[in-house]
Parts: sequence; structure tokens; C-alpha cells
Amino acid sequence: MKPHPFASLPQRYATLPPRFYRAVEPTALPDPYLVHLNESLALELGLDAARLAEPDGVALLTGSAKVEPTPLATVYSGHQFGVWAGQLGDGRALMFGEWRDLKGRDWEIQIKGAGLTPFSRMGDGRAVLRSSIREYLCSEAMAGLNIPTTRALAVTGSNSPVYRETVETAAVVTRVSESFLRFGHFEHCYHRGDEDGVRELADFTIRHHYPELQGSANPYAALIDAVIARTASLMADWQAVGFCHGVMNTDNMSILGLTIDYGPYGFLDAFDAAHICNHSDHAGRYAYGQQPQVAQWNLNCLASAFLPLVTEAELVALLRGYQRRFETAYLAKIRAKLGFAEAREGDVDLAEKLLLLMHANRVDYTIFWRRLSGFDALDGALNESLRDLFLDREGFDAWAVMYRERLSAEVRPAAERKTAMDRVNPKYVLRNHLAETAIRKAREGDFSEVDRLLSCLARPFDDAPEFDDYAAFPPDWAGELSVSCSS
Repeated sequence: MKPHPFASLPQRYATLPPRFYRAVEPTALPDPYLVHLNESLALELGLDAARLAEPDGVALLTGSAKVEPTPLATVYSGHQFGVWAGQLGDGRALMFGEWRDLKGRDWEIQIKGAGLTPFSRMGDGRAVLRSSIREYLCSEAMAGLNIPTTRALAVTGSNSPVYRETVETAAVVTRVSESFLRFGHFEHCYHRGDEDGVRELADFTIRHHYPELQGSANPYAALIDAVIARTASLMADWQAVGFCHGVMNTDNMSILGLTIDYGPYGFLDAFDAAHICNHSDHAGRYAYGQQPQVAQWNLNCLASAFLPLVTEAELVALLRGYQRRFETAYLAKIRAKLGFAEAREGDVDLAEKLLLLMHANRVDYTIFWRRLSGFDALDGALNESLRDLFLDREGFDAWAVMYRERLSAEVRPAAERKTAMDRVNPKYVLRNHLAETAIRKAREGDFSEVDRLLSCLARPFDDAPEFDDYAAFPPDWAGELSVSCSS
């Protein structure tokens, strides 16, 4: 066996004691084929895209080639839908190698869907083409939106059958991240009474991912504070763009504040603060409007795991800062979306009135914000395209009067304001029906829609006429789509 092309660095995680992971050989898939290779990310990482597209490279990406060093499956635990689920772990994902890019940044490479691991529990260790394409597209869509996320390098497939609600075909998504460490890794050690493990994992995290904290009076308290700050910022990003994760279990929360594990996600079509994107979420725990509070609950779980390292009083004090951080970050984003260069009294009330009006009228979230940049503060008759989004036109007119008055306090010219708003209000997001169209074509062996979508989503703020169909209202059948924890 030869070292594979993702092994430019030793596996840092393997420096931890063996109880944190298991070495696992991937289970080969027969006759693998390339669905899509993210050539722009390969270029950014300094990987040889042409080599990866060759048969040997495809076999590698699918887990069908023996490699050195042996990939790792990590163990973690977590709370799922608010209930302690006990031991979980990488049931179908393997840490495949580590890579240093052209800018000196270090990345972990994972293959997801590469077969059984000791942590697969009742699963088969496989991923299907449908869910792999969804993760591939959405992780890159989030990167295009400048939202912290894991990345996706490739999707490979096989005609090998996989059994879910129906018979589907197997696939593997190759994903990239600075780290795949989750809240659940720390919870696992704590709930097993492994206080040394919590410390070892915290030391590892600080050394490799938060080195600036090493000189802190209490680096462990500083680590929790940094995770709280990153998580609050991430929630503000999600809420501002209308992204619903769908399954915010603690084992799906990144210690680096990244969006991780794309399953039953969805971007809002009609604005509904109570929207539930996950068909499996019967109680609505992870509804769009609940996400910031769920993140805080998850942070409480993480903080509990640090009780061997930080006093309870310190942890409680740090956790109290979450809500302020989230509200500050979210309001800053809403002000930018509204085109306000400076904060002024009354902005919160104006934003709340708008969101209530949008919710009551089920206004298309993405289209409204994009059209708002063209709001004419002088001639209300020129705002008909916005007004037409509301059944309650008088309600919109009343809000527009307040908005017009607020804009009169802005010093930026209207053209400059529009440019700034278009940089934060995307024209394109990965609506579920767009992903579904790409999946349906891919099942027929046509991967062109995956390629076209990826090209568009890499530049979601650009006005690109060739992608205008992606910016249209969703078709009627989009409302019938259902995604669940198997998606």
C-alpha cells in the first residue's frame, strides 16, 4: 500500500489515546463512478483534481482502495431531540487523512458512507446518492454564503443497492474541515466519568484549533467562551439567511462553530417562523424560530462536560453571555439586510414589525430581501414588486412609510445602499426543489444539474441572468417535498 494523496500530514487525532477512536478499513463499493468533483475546492487546497478524477482517484474517494495510514472512526455521544442517547460515534464516516493547503492551513479529510464501523449501531455504514448530493450541494452553498461550514470535495457513487424507505444506490461524499470535533466528543468522556479524557480532548482542541487561548488564565474556560461566541455568530448567520438545520442534536454541533452534518435541512421559501424542515421532528423542537434557543441548550450540555475543568459558577457566567452575543450579531445582520449603515433607535421595532408582517403573509423570504434593495424611498409607486408579495398590502404600505422615514436618516446614496444590500441578501439559495431536481436527474445518470447548481451557488450574491430560473418562486410541487433524518 502507498500513502494516499490526502496524507500530507500525520493524523493528529491519532496522537490521542486509542479510546477516542478505532482504526477502520473502508468497505469497498463495486464499480465506483464519479458524480462530481469540486475542482475549485481542489485547487484551493492544492490537490491534483485531474488525478482524483482518474479511476484510481475515484476508487480512493469511494473507499475502495487500501490506504496508509488506516482511516479512523471517532467515538462520541450526545443528546438527540433533547434526550440523552448514550454512545454514538462515526457510524459511516471515516477520517481519511490530513492535508495542508497552499496557505498553510490544515484540514481533515473524511469519507462519509464508506461502510460499517464499530459505532454503526443498527446502521449499515452506507450513504445514498440522494443524501450525498444534498450534503455536497449545501455545504458548498453555505460556503458561498460566507457561513462557517464543513466543505465538500467530491461525490462518488455505485449501483450497489442500499435500503432506506425504498431501495436506493450507494454514494460517498468526501468532506473537508479544519476539524469534525463535536460537542458530543466531550459529552462522551464526561458521561463515562472519564475526566482525564475531557482534559486530553480539550488540550488537543486548544493546541490545534484555538492556539491563541494557550496563554489564558484558564484556557478551558476560554475555550468554552470561544465556542459560545462562535455558536452565537453561527446562529445569527442561519437565522438571517433563513437556513433550517433540522436536527440540532449535540452530536451535530461543531466545536469550531461550523455548520456540520447536512441531513433534513432546508432554506425557507415562504417565511414561517415556526417552519419545521425535518419530517421526523414531530414536536417541532428544531423549528426555524427555535434554533437559537436550541443552540443555547446544547451549549449548556457542552459546558456541563467541562465541570471537571471549570467551576460551575464560571460556566454559568459564560453561558449568560450567549443571548447577548446572538442578539447583537443577529441585529447587525438584519440592519445590513435592511440597508442601514449605522444603528439607530427604533431599528429593532422596525425589524420586528417587518418579520411579523412577513410571517402573517407567508412572504417568500429570499425574494423579499433581494427585492428590498431596489426600494425607492422617494416614489412609492416604484415599490409595487415588493408590495405584491403581501396579501395585506395596506400592512406593507404602513411598514413602508416607517422604512422610508428611516432611510431618510441614511447618508449613503441609494445606489451605494443597494450595492451593499445585494452583498448580504443572496439572490440564490439551495431551495429543496432545486436539490430535488438535481437528485432526480442524477438518478438517471445525468449529473449536469449538480454541476450547474454548484456553479450558481458559489456566487449567490451575483446577478447572473443565466441562473434566473434558480431565483424564481418555487413551483407548487415544492410544497409536497418532505425531508427527514434519512435525507
